[in-house]
Amino acid sequence: MSMIRDLRAVVRPALRPALRRPTTTYDYGSDRELPHASSAIVDCAVYRDGVRCDDIRDLDDALAAVRAGRPGELCDGSDGFVWIGLHEPSEAEFAVIAEAFGLHPLAVEDAVHAHQRPKLERYDNSLFTVFKTIRYVDHAELTATSEVVESGEVMVFTGRYFVITVRHGGHGSLRSLRHRLEDDPELLSKGPSAVLHAIADRVVDDYLAVSEAVQDDIDEVEIDVFSEPGGKTSRGGDASRIYQLKREVLEFKRAVSPLLRPMQMLGERPMRLVDPEIQKYFRDVADHVARVHEQVTGFDDLLNSILQANLAQATVVQNEDMRKITAWAAILAVPTMITGVYGMNFDHMPELRWKYGYPMVLGAIVAICYAIHRGFRRNGWL
Repeated sequence: MSMIRDLRAVVRPALRPALRRPTTTYDYGSDRELPHASSAIVDCAVYRDGVRCDDIRDLDDALAAVRAGRPGELCDGSDGFVWIGLHEPSEAEFAVIAEAFGLHPLAVEDAVHAHQRPKLERYDNSLFTVFKTIRYVDHAELTATSEVVESGEVMVFTGRYFVITVRHGGHGSLRSLRHRLEDDPELLSKGPSAVLHAIADRVVDDYLAVSEAVQDDIDEVEIDVFSEPGGKTSRGGDASRIYQLKREVLEFKRAVSPLLRPMQMLGERPMRLVDPEIQKYFRDVADHVARVHEQVTGFDDLLNSILQANLAQATVVQNEDMRKITAWAAILAVPTMITGVYGMNFDHMPELRWKYGYPMVLGAIVAICYAIHRGFRRNGWL
């Protein structure tokens, strides 16, 4: 470590002037220190030939390696890269890292404030990639207020000698992914682009799992709308549940659709920060994103159809109710009319003085009402 301190003493004075003017290269000379006990730092390591360097124990050691020239110089003089993982850093916490690595201010602002759409931005010394992470929320029963999917964000800064991941949200931890990559030194030796691919692949694999779970919810709603026990047609289903599920699918769609173009660019266009061996793997990720995009678009269209069918069924039920009401009103109009006529209290009325007049009128009312009721039943109104 004394050799590194001597190297820093030589390198810093030469690099300090560069800090006083805008630059698009790495800014290795900053003397600013990260706030102590920062809760934003999840993990920090330097990797040489795909193997984690034991000499790097915290961010200070990693920044020392960066300021010395190349992070791999703390690992027996070989080239390497540093991977810093952050979770919801504040502006002050991220400013030190952004200055040390020469990150573009616009990308830094996006990473700190989050709520970005998936995208890929290229700068002189880095790539800035935004992923929307999606997690399926388990629920015993789908209701009008059920949360089906929960979204978060992962921002990735990829440079020649560094990877900086900034995560927002309560899920989407990259700890297990880091451990898996550390168990595959051959892949990790490809550099920062291998980490970028692994993150993209992990996010898209989660999309596939969520897509299958959402498909089950849609199937459940579809069954409820179009059938009931005993094979009877549903009386309209629950439009509020359908609408809530459609909102959740739209949130899922906003995470998937914008990501398709960035993955295609990473897989098709040569980029100096992406290893050619890794680039072919991005094509596979792009293919999976396209598959999920088609599924989510299909979900959206299917839910539109289910919602329209639900509304149509509700209209049919209302029409059936109105026909029944109209039919019974027509039947009741007969006795109302006859009793109304005989209630006018005239002295000379047909069969008024006949002792069988009352039973005859009641019989006529029953016969006419029965005939009208039978006619409505034949026409399906009752």
